[in-house]
Amino acid sequence: MFCGVHWLTVISIRTARNARLTHAWHHARLSVHGAPQAPSQPMPLNPKIAQVLDMIERAKRPSYHHQTPQQARAAYEKSAPILDVASAPMHSVEECVVPTRDGRTIGARLYLPVAPSLAEPLPALVYYHGGGFTVGSVDTHDALCRMFAHDAQCAVLSVDYRLAPEHRFPTAVNDADDALQWLHREAATFGIDAERLAVGGDSAGGTLATVCAVLARDAGIRLALQMLIYPGVTGYQDSESHARLANGYLLTQDTIQWFFTQYVRDRADRDDWRFAPLDGTRDAPSFAGVAPAWIATAEYDPLSDEGAAYAEKLRAAGNVVTLVSYPGMIHEFFKMGGYVPEVRAAHADAVAALKAAFDDV
Repeated sequence: MFCGVHWLTVISIRTARNARLTHAWHHARLSVHGAPQAPSQPMPLNPKIAQVLDMIERAKRPSYHHQTPQQARAAYEKSAPILDVASAPMHSVEECVVPTRDGRTIGARLYLPVAPSLAEPLPALVYYHGGGFTVGSVDTHDALCRMFAHDAQCAVLSVDYRLAPEHRFPTAVNDADDALQWLHREAATFGIDAERLAVGGDSAGGTLATVCAVLARDAGIRLALQMLIYPGVTGYQDSESHARLANGYLLTQDTIQWFFTQYVRDRADRDDWRFAPLDGTRDAPSFAGVAPAWIATAEYDPLSDEGAAYAEKLRAAGNVVTLVSYPGMIHEFFKMGGYVPEVRAAHADAVAALKAAFDDV
């Protein structure tokens, strides 16, 4: 649930071992109809990804857990665009003001790839950026959202939800849901089809998208898709991939714990389903009848096992799930499309899933 890790980070090591989610990973490589596929053999790191990790090691920059949240935000705002794809042209980009349930407002950025039309309203993706609920913004994910809007020919609403530790759990969840509800109400104003909405996000943003998919079902909003890019869905780092990839692959165990510390109010929050959709037990709802899911995981991401296990949980609840594991990739690889050519194929997969979901409505 973390993404947004400064790509020039010095990484430290801690280890833990529990293979609780390994079995789920082997059984959760799912086709669009939920049929299991045989897991592939491990692949070496993508050469370009290996170069990125080498740059990280040589740069000797302080990692997030050695910085204040303000310092970490500044570092990520500076580094986030470095490896990204070029910014795609838009018909218009509008800064929106979204009211929240606590009487405040948050910002959101609306991307329209073509002129709005009441006769042919656009489908829309509500997107939540990654960053461990602590760093990141609509600016850090501007190029990625432009890509989705341009390539899928859909509107994209990028949500600037409030960050921790100034705004702890469940503020980000409430902001994310409020933004989705707002766009559903106001869709016609922007030439958007309220019946063709999707949610998506990377890392922590993927966590928010998973929760919003459940809340949308409960609110009677039928979403076309939940697009989950290496989502964080558990409150504990007890999977085999967390142990095996605790150090050296961009997102580290210590950084994850630092994000947890910033975001949750107390340890009990780790068991809230809105923080841990996979295994949170506090007030946990049914997961039946939620939007179809497209889930991307990365082979060298500590979050990979939990993403696969969440795919299995959704499938077991009767939902349509597509799980794609990208070999040789690390956490945050979706934001490396300007440097790693293979990332563009992953972008194309996500875009194809969006377009197919919108066409099915």
